[in-house]
Amino acid sequence: MIVRRVFGCLTYSNYLKFSQRRVPAMLAKTLETIESSAPKQAAYTRALLAVLAIGVALKAIWFARLGFGQHRELVDFDAFHIIAQHVRLGDADLAYQFERFIDMQKAASGGSENFMPWTYPPQFDLLLAPFGLIPIGTAYLLFIAGTLAFYLTVLRSIATTYFPVLLIILFPAIEVTIACGQNGFLTAGLIGLICLTIEERPVVAGLALGLMVIKPHLAIAFGAYALLTRRWTVVMTAGTVVIGSSLVCTLVFGVKIWPALMQSVHDSAMFLQGGYYPLYRMISAYAGLRTLGASASAAFFSQAAVAAIALGSIALALYRQLPARWTLGLTAMVSVSLSPYAYDYDFLIFGMGLAMLLPELQTIAREGERTIIYTVPMIVGVYGCLIATRLGTSKDVQYLDVLSIGGFGVVAMIALIFMIMLRSAKPATVQEFQIGAERL
Repeated sequence: MIVRRVFGCLTYSNYLKFSQRRVPAMLAKTLETIESSAPKQAAYTRALLAVLAIGVALKAIWFARLGFGQHRELVDFDAFHIIAQHVRLGDADLAYQFERFIDMQKAASGGSENFMPWTYPPQFDLLLAPFGLIPIGTAYLLFIAGTLAFYLTVLRSIATTYFPVLLIILFPAIEVTIACGQNGFLTAGLIGLICLTIEERPVVAGLALGLMVIKPHLAIAFGAYALLTRRWTVVMTAGTVVIGSSLVCTLVFGVKIWPALMQSVHDSAMFLQGGYYPLYRMISAYAGLRTLGASASAAFFSQAAVAAIALGSIALALYRQLPARWTLGLTAMVSVSLSPYAYDYDFLIFGMGLAMLLPELQTIAREGERTIIYTVPMIVGVYGCLIATRLGTSKDVQYLDVLSIGGFGVVAMIALIFMIMLRSAKPATVQEFQIGAERL
């Protein structure tokens, strides 16, 4: 009943009618005129980068509590800074105990009861450690400015002349990441680096894939891609990074860090099952179904089905011998659809996939389809922020009662783009199918 109510209007005939309408297609044409000349591209790029720079500077002041933000709630980077300080103190393992981490956050906020659990692998703790030596405002500025520069550099290397259009499409998700001080720029940049280097520089791609150990659930798709395409150098390099960094973490934190991490992950799963996370900011099918009234088990099995289909689409793309750039773009997009635990700032990884595919999509997709492709990422990026603003600082919010739409948007976008790719791919010969099957 839920599925029928939400998706009943999305028949293929209705989709075709929408994709051929001229009014919504105007958005696609308007955005694409930005690419018409180098001066226009440069002007839009400078303006957008200036806005981002101002946003980072103002947020650094906010974190530093200079003039405003004196009695603010804690956000994600506050948790990062707390961990960094406790790495220096030598008791970072206590942060994986929810009760102890609550006390740490209360001490940092002056008694605020806003709680964020800590479930990151200890490799991320080590990465954050230097930021514990400096005040939080400066630490935020260095972390966000550095990771944003990395992300934009990789995005521009992939997108080339399409860079300003992608900046506009991904602008809401970028601003969300700046606002909370999350690591979305770092993880998306690493995924983009894999896309750039996996064909020609497998060692670099393996290093980037190995560094995704800080958020391993977002690297599953590229792990599968490397295995399916027999990129053994990538696999071995990534495995070496994971094992080597794990040994370093064991030496620094002691063996106790691993059972602490496992317990924290278990406790976090219970929190997710109970609906205690802001599901409206999540971009998983699990979150969307839970807010539509589905049980935790039904939503989880649906999420597992989405993940299986998403991974299957990568295998099908390889089997059909789609161009490598298409398949890599698809792999980046499905990366955020596999886990129930994915937030709006993780959507930047989807943007890397879109950057890989946009040159071809502008050629092979209909105008209405391109309008959908340009519009949905903006909605997914801004939706959680708008809902958070409406909810304010209320403590009585039941997150299961607040609709989450990001997961539906991600799944719909992947389905649409994959359909366009298959529709436009040249028919393969019997011999080509045999070659694709042998590769798999």
